[in-house]
Amino acid sequence: MALFLIERQFAQVLDLDAKGVNDIIAVNDDVGVRWVYSFLSADKRKTYCLYEADSEEAILDAARRNNIPADVIVRVDQLDPLVLAAGD
Repeated sequence: MALFLIERQFAQVLDLDAKGVNDIIAVNDDVGVRWVYSFLSADKRKTYCLYEADSEEAILDAARRNNIPADVIVRVDQLDPLVLAAGD
């Protein structure tokens, strides 16, 4: 699976509880994407989420089903500074 970084801008402060997280994960599982982790901005209105998916379309499908934005989707590769510094 490929890695994607998703920028999401919310109209209001994001307030996500355990049920909301589990609901998102259930939809993602159904679509075949995996939410790896997210960063939340200080104002709690923007997230930057790392996902694994086969395609951008799968991420868009999951976002639509979860009724959450996916304003910017960028396919990314991982650079691990510890691995690079070790000179593997």
